[in-house]
Amino acid sequence: MILTLVTAAVLCLIFGVYEYILNNYTVNNIYVTGNTHYTDQEIADMVLTDRLSHNSVYLALFYRNRSITGIHFIEKMDVTIMDKDTVRINVYEKAVAGYIRYLGRFLYFDRDGIIVESSMEETDGIPLVMGLSFDHAVLHDELPVSNSEVFSEILDVTKLLTKYELKVDRIFFDSDYRLYLYFGDVEVYVGSNDNIDEKIIALQYILPNLEEKKGLLDMHEYTNSRDSITFEEKY
Repeated sequence: MILTLVTAAVLCLIFGVYEYILNNYTVNNIYVTGNTHYTDQEIADMVLTDRLSHNSVYLALFYRNRSITGIHFIEKMDVTIMDKDTVRINVYEKAVAGYIRYLGRFLYFDRDGIIVESSMEETDGIPLVMGLSFDHAVLHDELPVSNSEVFSEILDVTKLLTKYELKVDRIFFDSDYRLYLYFGDVEVYVGSNDNIDEKIIALQYILPNLEEKKGLLDMHEYTNSRDSITFEEKY
């Protein structure tokens, strides 16, 4: 009899706690951090898929360092309870350096050259990389090029371009892995990775003066003087 009463009391307590959490931890406010490829609303729609997922305690437990599959560019997400009705969704995206076109698809790779995503759609904010020579490409494998260091260089360049708000149309490497950047009708010959930070810093001040122009901007010998930069306009 005592055991039965204790069991019933415990069950009532558990049920009471469950009801309290269910009725008092309903999500009404959502903050999203770490997302660049998806909007806050798109992330919220991915997470809040049913009635139970609108409970902040459930979300915090379900998305605790949870790896994500089936969503392009997202590695994992977790949820932090900020208040009973408020959560913050922390998005951890894959570090994508660029993408290539291959057999009618767009293959996105990270700084190690690992192909992390394959899609039929292009994604804004990630540069198209051209000129790399390879004979095959397999998802989750490294893109087989002769110089694997080129991938970390691509990511470094794209980070600098993003930092200085320069939107590149495409990135090109010639057979000697010399770097070219394309901004509309302006071709920028960057050359090697030497002084790349200084080159990109200088580029942010030069490009606005080349709007509506077409030609080649040669920066490959740039050190700290603009005298080493030339622009050959084409008509």
